[in-house]
Amino acid sequence: MDVNALTLSISDAERAELADLADATDSTPEALALEAVRAYLRRERERVGAQAARLAVRHAGLLERLGQ
Repeated sequence: MDVNALTLSISDAERAELADLADATDSTPEALALEAVRAYLRRERERVGAQAARLAVRHAGLLERLGQ
């Protein structure tokens, strides 16, 4: 797996809250941020996939005609 760095701009208050949460959960701020990004990507992938499926059903006739 390739690893890429990403810099996030967060407020001092957000950084302090992240550090406190990391300390309370025996984690690191970076691990918590990565976990949050992964959770967001999963939710959005599911949401967009569900929307695409609804659109495909709603417009099945049009999609079939375009495929001919």
